[in-house]
Amino acid sequence: MESDKIISLAGMYQEYFIDYASYVILERAVPALEDGLKPVQRRILHSMKRMDDGRYQKVANIIGHTMQFHPHGDASIGDALVNLGQKELLIDMQGNWGDIRTGDSAAAPRYIEARLSKFALEVVFNPQTTEWQSSYDGRNKEPVHLPVKFPLVLAQGVEGIAVGLSTKILPHNFIELIQASIKILQEKPFRIYPDFLTGGSIDVSDYQDGMRGGKVKVRAKIVKVDKSTLLITELPFGVTTGTMVESIIKATEKGQIKIKKITDNTAQNVEIEIILAPGISPEVTIDALYAFTDCEVSISPNACVIVDSKPLFLPVSEMLKISTMKTKNLLKWELEIKKGELEEKWHMASLEKIFIEKRIYRDIEECENWESVLETIDIGLKKYVSTPEDKVSPDDKRLRLMRDITEEDIIRLTEIKIKRISKYNSFKNDELISNTEDELKQVAFDLEHLTEYTIHYFNDLLEKYGKGRERRTEITTIEEIKATQVIINNAKLYVDKQEGFIGMGIKEGEFVMDCSDIDDVIAFKQDATFQVVRIGDKVFVGKNIIYAAVWKKNDERTTYNLIYVDGESKRTYAKRFQVTGITREKDYDLTMGNPNSKLLYFSVNPNGESEVVSVQLTPGCSARK
Repeated sequence: MESDKIISLAGMYQEYFIDYASYVILERAVPALEDGLKPVQRRILHSMKRMDDGRYQKVANIIGHTMQFHPHGDASIGDALVNLGQKELLIDMQGNWGDIRTGDSAAAPRYIEARLSKFALEVVFNPQTTEWQSSYDGRNKEPVHLPVKFPLVLAQGVEGIAVGLSTKILPHNFIELIQASIKILQEKPFRIYPDFLTGGSIDVSDYQDGMRGGKVKVRAKIVKVDKSTLLITELPFGVTTGTMVESIIKATEKGQIKIKKITDNTAQNVEIEIILAPGISPEVTIDALYAFTDCEVSISPNACVIVDSKPLFLPVSEMLKISTMKTKNLLKWELEIKKGELEEKWHMASLEKIFIEKRIYRDIEECENWESVLETIDIGLKKYVSTPEDKVSPDDKRLRLMRDITEEDIIRLTEIKIKRISKYNSFKNDELISNTEDELKQVAFDLEHLTEYTIHYFNDLLEKYGKGRERRTEITTIEEIKATQVIINNAKLYVDKQEGFIGMGIKEGEFVMDCSDIDDVIAFKQDATFQVVRIGDKVFVGKNIIYAAVWKKNDERTTYNLIYVDGESKRTYAKRFQVTGITREKDYDLTMGNPNSKLLYFSVNPNGESEVVSVQLTPGCSARK
């Protein structure tokens, strides 16, 4: 092997890794901004369009057909198809397609059916504006991108993990996206926020336009039925009834909440019934559910899409602007195609009218060859029509065509059957030409007023498909619930004063008080120092503990009283103080720092009560009242 062709092992890994990473990013995990679809989703929709006859198709058949375009097997196609269907936008479903609320999976592909929705047929496909490429095996053609005239990636949302990056675009409301697109065309300000099929409520104060670093808080809807019963009727995005119940049971086992019974009654609507233990406040329990269970979750978006074969991180507002302008350009392209078709229709109808009404077909009876036939018809037509290349005088009364007459036009005239000529209806042909001219005027008007035409297009979508797609997730402000404020005491605090241990597992120690497993504990020692630590089974804080209790941050009521003799000056000092903020596991010295200082008196007033201390002076003391 020649030296310049030798590749080191490290070089092979680098080259192969880059190839693999690029493939996963571009061909599997991240959607293209152009149409908002991953390759497998695009191929599924293309296959369904090819199979479309208005009736439902077996999902197994759709998967098999899609395998002509997608090289990764039936399982990945089936999962992607079910995921598309559960978004309730592009696919009409029939059969058991699973449930995003309960986490139930769909039935086997041979038992369920699907077809494209009317919305998908209207906004996703147009062969005339589609760029095509060969499929992976070269046997078929597939779209590079579908000409989607709607911000699909924002409506459906998407999640994918590639090599070196990931994407998470949250779904947004159908109606609000269309209204925002209209505002973009009108050059008005707009904002869009996530909306979920599962409902609930959302705090978007830190959404940051869907970019990395932002987050949203999403909550379940909890209804108080009576003083002992709660109902969960809506779920946070990404949480199922199964995981919700499991998280509540775990919180109960840890003693963070106290419930008597939990039942999942979900059927057509979500309903998780929670029966509270006697004497437990439903309001405090609701806060505890938000603090300790999946009733509240935090979601971090990471909007990444493929643009020009490269992954880009874009804010969702920018994605919507790009999508709106792309829709406008596609509509312009469709109008231009329609204009060309109408011009062609008018051109042939006009030539046919002259060919039959002026009886030009009779002039070819004496022609001896094909060339003379074509020439005779051409000469006959030019007596009555002029083309853009002809120089005409102002008084020329011939019909002005929109383009030149081609040989193909003349051949099409010779193919008109005698039966059709004999039954030719001049009135109907004139009506056809007049209607075509009206349509051409309308198309020309729409092209001149493209922005208004695009706005009308979006309003039409809203009218046709907006019903039933109102916002389901309520936008609100969610105040942070501190776990320490709502947790129920689920443990007991003990102290071994002589050996210096505190914790929940020191059964031989002295009982202090009830506590929770997330509390902080403060401990004062005989050497006039104190320390705050996170509670545990057995935590060492220093020998000769004189006082220990649960400590609450920013507690301005609990007051500590201390009298000590300074080891250097031998003077006696008194202190009255609160402990509102500390660094955990740090020893705080309450004296002036001399190791010979001696603690004389220590007490605690939970509510800041005043305290009188009697001091007895020695006979030789110089202190006076």
